[in-house]
Amino acid sequence: MPTYLMLTNLTAEGVRTLKNNPGRVAEVNREVEQLGAKVVAQYATLGQYDFVTVVEAPDEKTMAKVSVELGSRGTMTSQTLAAMPAEDLSNSL
Repeated sequence: MPTYLMLTNLTAEGVRTLKNNPGRVAEVNREVEQLGAKVVAQYATLGQYDFVTVVEAPDEKTMAKVSVELGSRGTMTSQTLAAMPAEDLSNSL
């Protein structure tokens, strides 16, 4: 299944939501599954992004739906990257 990386920043509203409901991260991950994708791994990070999330989705349309749905809430912004295992790149050369 195709893999995507979501690089996420919380808005001020998103920070408040997370502070008031730390379990919200797990709730959102379950919602991602309801949209047809699967959170494989997720990391809270320091620096340019607040979270890095590894997501599997059957296709770009599904991943776009996830990105738009989450972004429409006003609690985060994200950049989504298509990813492939480095070994697959090496084998294709």
